[in-house]
This record gives sequence, structure tokens and C-alpha cells, in this order.
Amino acid sequence: MNDEPRFPPNLVMLVSIVAVSTASILVRWSDAPAVIIAMYRMLISVVLLLPLFIRNDGVSKLRALGTRDLLGLIGVGVVLAIHFASWITSLGMTSVTSSVIFVHSDPIFVAVVSHFFLKERINGRVMAGIVISLIGVTIIAMGDAVVSEVSLRGDLLALLGGLMLGIYLLCGRMFRRNLDLTTYVVPVYASAALVLILMSILTGAKLTGYASREYFLFFLLALVPMIFGHTLYNWALKYVLAPVVSVSLLGEPIGASILALLFLNEVPSGLVLIGGAITLAGILLSSYHSE
Repeated sequence: MNDEPRFPPNLVMLVSIVAVSTASILVRWSDAPAVIIAMYRMLISVVLLLPLFIRNDGVSKLRALGTRDLLGLIGVGVVLAIHFASWITSLGMTSVTSSVIFVHSDPIFVAVVSHFFLKERINGRVMAGIVISLIGVTIIAMGDAVVSEVSLRGDLLALLGGLMLGIYLLCGRMFRRNLDLTTYVVPVYASAALVLILMSILTGAKLTGYASREYFLFFLLALVPMIFGHTLYNWALKYVLAPVVSVSLLGEPIGASILALLFLNEVPSGLVLIGGAITLAGILLSSYHSE
């Protein structure tokens, strides 16, 4: 069968989750502004994927699309840009654990958006998952509010990143039905990069002139969490069953928290750990509503 995967999807999923878990640490190690980190992450990712895009005749495939679809891809890129800008900014304001848990609240947003805009009914299990997650989120916010108002603002930015991630995944689900991987991700990543360049200019962040160490971190962010993380994850989603996907969603918050403990000596507070466990349980419960 032509649709048979060349590599074991579950193994690819595992590699992608480990790769994505490194993003928080790499961001924390960088001294560049958040919007610059996000911009170079997307820009270098496009450069790395461009040969595959050209090899797969991506230009011709994009030309065959209608104006509405092309504008849609650009719109997805805008959403992705906001996701990365808000989430990376949050990492400088709150703990890694809080940030990655909030940004991975996307299944909750997906369920709500699907209910109101796609007319997909929310069943009892999903509703219970949403309520449980909200309780967990409240506990985390209470714990961070005790630390500082800045931490609480960081939580809100990460939550915005989660909303954008949910919209990004919903849009991706629709576009990936008719587009192969590189034909979808390259224009989306390129659009996100252009939006982030504009955001950098508007915020007064310098586009170049950073230390060699910073450019190396930008490259690692593009190669590891973006190419071996997000892009491989998008590939694996075509072959992996929904329950496996749901469990894998919990991988990054757990992996990132462990890496933050090992490399940043960052120990989450008791309230963050309790709230995080409750939030992840709610997300897992709500993610099992469909097969």
C-alpha cells in the first residue's frame, strides 16, 4: 500500500515528544527577545524544509490551490506566530512547568471551539475533562500568584499560546486532508516567520547582530523541537490512533519539567505540581472523546 508508513509511527511519535520537550530549555538559555527567538525558529525551519518542499513539487501544488486556501494557509501561519510569540514570552515570566501545562491546554480549547463553530457536540466526558482542567488551572494560577504578578501574567500568555495552538491544530486537521506534509508546513512556517519579522520590527527588536551562541541556539530550536518535534509529530498523526495521540499530548509538560529540573534547577511549587496533575488528567479525559 502507498499509504504504509516508512517508519514505525509510535517510535516517530516518541522521538517527536522528546524533541519538543527540549524547546523550553533552549529558549531559557537564550538571551534574545522572545519574538526574535520565535522568528529565527520559524525562519531556519523553512530553510531546512525547503529542499523537501521543492523535491515534492510543492510550488506546483500551491499554485493549484484556490485563493481561499492560500489565504487560509497564511492565516494558519499568523495563528502559529502568535502561539510561539506568546508562549516563548511566557517562559521568561513563569516557571517551565506552568508554561508548558498552560500551553498544552489546547485540547480544551479545541473542544470548545469545535462545539461553538463546528457544531460538534460536547459529551459528558469532555465536559467533565474541561471542568477538571479548569480546577487544575486555577490551582496553578493561585500558586503562581503567590510567587508574583509577573508569573500570573506569564500563565495568561501561555494560556493564549494554548488557544492559538488549538486553533492551529484544528486548521491543520482540515488542510492535511488534501495536502502532503511539506506542502502544508512550509507555507505555514514561512507565513509565521514573516509575521514574526513584522512583530520584531514593530516592537523595536533588532533583527541581526546577536552572538554566535544565540544563532546556534536558534538553529537547535529549529532542528530539534521544530523539525524533529512538531514536523515529525504532524507526520505521525496520520498513522497513530487517537488514544495514543491523547496520551502523547502529556509528554511535553512532563518531559520539559524533568529537563527544567535537571538543567535549570527549577523545582515546581507544590500547588503547581498538584494543579498540573489535575489539569493533565482533565486534558487526557477530554481528549478521549473521539476515536
